[in-house]
Amino acid sequence: MQSGELYLADDPQIQADLARSARLMHRFNTADPDGPEDRRAILAELLGELGEETEIRPPFHVDFGSYITIGPRSFVNNGATMLDVAPITIGADVQIGPNVQLLTPTHPLDPELRRAKWEAAEPITLGDNVWLGGGVIVCPGVTIGENTVVGAGAVVTRDLPAGVLAVGNPARVIREL
Repeated sequence: MQSGELYLADDPQIQADLARSARLMHRFNTADPDGPEDRRAILAELLGELGEETEIRPPFHVDFGSYITIGPRSFVNNGATMLDVAPITIGADVQIGPNVQLLTPTHPLDPELRRAKWEAAEPITLGDNVWLGGGVIVCPGVTIGENTVVGAGAVVTRDLPAGVLAVGNPARVIREL
């Protein structure tokens, strides 16, 4: 699964890992808002790495969580969905707006393979100081370079270089920053 090869999601180990993350997400999403230390402890257990001073606001949804790395001082607003079948790497000082989706899963174009429930995934990487506006969707296999800003509602289907502003569907670079 992590290598990008086709896999079957009904594997017992995958199902056990999904159940673990579901329990932790439920605890995080229903935790007392007056207990930020408790919520951070849950996130530290859920995620592969959680940088210092990073804040994630509920609700927060993941597939596994353990394949997500978030650098220090990053902020993830309400409603983020990070489907981490492949690794999701988020740098330092990243700002993620509400309802952003980071989607690593892919499915075969061949209808027979899809019908047989085969899946795959490609990693997503966000460089340091990236800002994703509200509702941005980042597709499988995309890398966004440091200091890049992606406008609200954009759908990022291919890599974006460092230091640019990109908007639209599909996201297109409109200027350097």
